Amino acid sequence: MDLRKIKKLIDLLEESNLSEIEIKEGEESVRLARMPQGSVGPSAPVYMQAAPHYQAQLSGPPMPMHSPTEAATGGSAKPPHSELPDGHVVRAPMVGTFYTSPSPDKPAFVTVGQAVKQGETLGIIEAMKMFNPIEADVSGTVLSILGETGQPVEFDQPLFVIG
Repeated sequence: MDLRKIKKLIDLLEESNLSEIEIKEGEESVRLARMPQGSVGPSAPVYMQAAPHYQAQLSGPPMPMHSPTEAATGGSAKPPHSELPDGHVVRAPMVGTFYTSPSPDKPAFVTVGQAVKQGETLGIIEAMKMFNPIEADVSGTVLSILGETGQPVEFDQPLFVIG
């Protein structure tokens, strides 16, 4: 399992009401759990067990268990985005700051109406001082750009619609 995915899971656990989360991907699994506050000091390291099973312990008070939807949205399930045009929705793979161009003085990676190929960069998300490309996972035409440059985005937030 990719270390970036594990870091995203740690961030999700820290931002949610979950006390524990376990994800299985093929033969690999990751289990993250919060330690009861007071049992470990504030500078406690994150512990990981050797592959294929990873385990990390985070300090903080245990929280009641909620469904993944409640954990990801901070409450009950949100209604689907009815304002989205028909087509394939490209969503944010992480939390960060969204940009449509590589720098302010450069043109946008893509524009509405532009044909794109699978794997082509649509935008970037800055997270932890790293710029992560958002790539088209299908070929088609950009129908809509939903993210605003320089604005924060949430995990799984719709950014582009490709038709």
